[in-house]
Amino acid sequence: MQQLPLGVRLRDRAVFDSFLAAGNTAVLAHLRQLAAQPLPGLNWISGPPGSGKTHLLQALCAQAALSAAAAYLPLAELRPAGVGSLEGWQRLACLCMDDVDAVIGQPDWERALFALHRDAEEQGTALLFAARLPPRQLAFALPDLASRCAAGALFVLQPLNEVEQREALQLRARLRGLELPDEAAAWLQRHQRRDMQTLYGLLDTLDQAALHAQRRLTVPFIREVLNRERAPPT
Repeated sequence: MQQLPLGVRLRDRAVFDSFLAAGNTAVLAHLRQLAAQPLPGLNWISGPPGSGKTHLLQALCAQAALSAAAAYLPLAELRPAGVGSLEGWQRLACLCMDDVDAVIGQPDWERALFALHRDAEEQGTALLFAARLPPRQLAFALPDLASRCAAGALFVLQPLNEVEQREALQLRARLRGLELPDEAAAWLQRHQRRDMQTLYGLLDTLDQAALHAQRRLTVPFIREVLNRERAPPT
């Protein structure tokens, strides 16, 4: 059964099939296997913003939760709630913790993470941590936590190149029943920020607009929608 804390919801499109592996086939295969059979131990995923860390953690949590208790904890969002938000989760089969670097360097949070890691080992919980950097490049306050994180399985996500970005956008569009032509995808890359978070957000907007207008995703239609979105309210 899927478990989520404090009203946190998984994105409905954050599944393995909507993730373009490209240069990240090894981590995708590892996480698929982990979702099918959660094994004890710490796994660490690092990568720059927009490289797919949150997508993969949520996909793992959603898949694992079909057969076992699993949870996704975004630490950047939970930080205002305090370290008590980490209590009790080590009893699950699979625990995915995002934005771990948001609390690294804070002794109270690190002590809580260390205790959670220790208890998770005893309970046989599979842990997955995600951060922008690998453990050895973060400024830990607690050496014991730093050494345990560094000893886990490390995967570094490779950002998509220009061609792979278009393929990822087209894959996401197809899963929604849309066709995104090459020229339309290339136009988005030329005229918008090229990080995947921004491009996926634009695809959300275009999906809704295309459904409402019953239009195809052509360059003129995309330009019309985005100009309308940017226009000041009257």
